[in-house]
Amino acid sequence: MVFLGGLHRSGTSLLFRLLRQHPLVSGFEGTGSPEDEGQHLQSVYQPAKALGGEGRFGFHPGAHLVELAPDVAQAKSAALFEQWGRYWDLRCPMLVEKSPPNLVRMRFLQSLFPGARFVVIIRHPLAVALAERKRVGRQTVWSLLNHWFACHDIFSLDAPHIGQLLSLRYEDLLKEPQHTLERLLAFLELPAAPGLSASEVTTGPSDRYRMEWERLSAHPLYRPYAALVARRFEADANRYDYSIRDFSSVPPPRSADG
Repeated sequence: MVFLGGLHRSGTSLLFRLLRQHPLVSGFEGTGSPEDEGQHLQSVYQPAKALGGEGRFGFHPGAHLVELAPDVAQAKSAALFEQWGRYWDLRCPMLVEKSPPNLVRMRFLQSLFPGARFVVIIRHPLAVALAERKRVGRQTVWSLLNHWFACHDIFSLDAPHIGQLLSLRYEDLLKEPQHTLERLLAFLELPAAPGLSASEVTTGPSDRYRMEWERLSAHPLYRPYAALVARRFEADANRYDYSIRDFSSVPPPRSADG
């Protein structure tokens, strides 16, 4: 079992599509649920939409899920596998589920599926906030940044409890797509496969949000707000090797162990 996580608009769908190409991997496809995410194909726990939705769910006290007692975990594991198994090709040795809220549910999922592997993708908080703002409506960059840090701070505290975890950066995937894909395959102990490549990865989306923020920061009406955002969130961004003041800066490559 492999669980992919990372906030909405962080690259989870892109990573999922790349991994799903592998002949030894089965991931949900054509389910009719949004982005073929497992959170929408089960009744064991609440999906993000029941907790406020994209850009809000991490604020809900029910979003962060941790370990269950063994007997309860066993029952919920069986129920989840029954529900998800309808959409997997169970002949494949590796079964993948992707949902953004997995970012704050790793401990819970690990207690249900001991030995599962977890892959989390992290993207610049400002890029995520600008991308989400176009989808969720009536939310400010300020609120969406608060949500990013709330969720990633939970993830950072949970990470030491996870036995097998790989953390990837969206920026690394854009800069070195094939190398990042190879890192992922190595972590999952999957062999290279003919035709499996990261050729669909492009830098366009991130360039668009960088240019959008530069325009806002230069606009007379929005310049004070952009400066206030930078002043409030710069130190938090630095904790994750990002910068609000210098959106174009590229974080250093992550170490081999994520």
